[in-house]
Amino acid sequence: MYSTAPVSVLTIVHKRHHALINLVNGLAKNSILPVEIVIVFINERAYRFEDDEYPFRVNTVEMETEGHLNLGEARNMAIKSSSSSFNIFLDVDCIPAQNLIEQYLPYSNKKNALLSGRVRYLKKGFADKPDWMSQLMENSRPDPVRNELDQFSYELFWSLNFGCSKETFNKIGGFDQNYIGYGAEDTDFGFSARKNSVAHITIDALAYHQYHPSYNPPLNHFKSIVTNATQFFQKWGVWPMMGWLNKFNESGLIIFKNNQIIILREPSKQEIVASLTE
Repeated sequence: MYSTAPVSVLTIVHKRHHALINLVNGLAKNSILPVEIVIVFINERAYRFEDDEYPFRVNTVEMETEGHLNLGEARNMAIKSSSSSFNIFLDVDCIPAQNLIEQYLPYSNKKNALLSGRVRYLKKGFADKPDWMSQLMENSRPDPVRNELDQFSYELFWSLNFGCSKETFNKIGGFDQNYIGYGAEDTDFGFSARKNSVAHITIDALAYHQYHPSYNPPLNHFKSIVTNATQFFQKWGVWPMMGWLNKFNESGLIIFKNNQIIILREPSKQEIVASLTE
């Protein structure tokens, strides 16, 4: 018999179907199961899951955003589509540890709290090994920034692995839908939690982030990072993502002038390729 808790797991997806299946398969191995997973597909048709394929409901939602990616709008849609009071958000690239829901449950009735779980990063080629799903810890590395922290600051909130009640989510105000594409919407959500006096609590609920190539700095998202950073500054009076913005500045792509970012030029295709990391 499965043990089920009155919890929904929420994720959003755009062209990450293989990663999504790994997430859902990992969720099915949890020591305590959710009543459902809500999957919001952005600007694409929903993947078809067979009835009774998993020991929980699979609720798929399609959302159109006129070609652009509005991650905040998709997360807001996910929680609106949830049937549970308490919800756990997982990035589509995350596979939950077998006790992830069990780790969240003691906090599920905690009022006025935003819960941040932890993340480890899976190594390249991890899924090529036999029985890899049972060897996630051995094939992963800790987060280089957050691993040593007992508690994450509001500035370090991220949406890869977090939970809260619908009531708390609405008190925070949901995700700001003015951020389009990549960058700053997570930090904005953390700042909004602090502004609305919502406690930010770090717990040991663990998810494993599936490997994919990344860019450092993320020149592939150059324009959306600059646009979203400007949106954030206008709202909060401080600049987010300063590590990346400083690298853009050092590369001669931007300058800061009179509390504005001036784009001097866009990165070349060669520069974008050179920023790709393994």
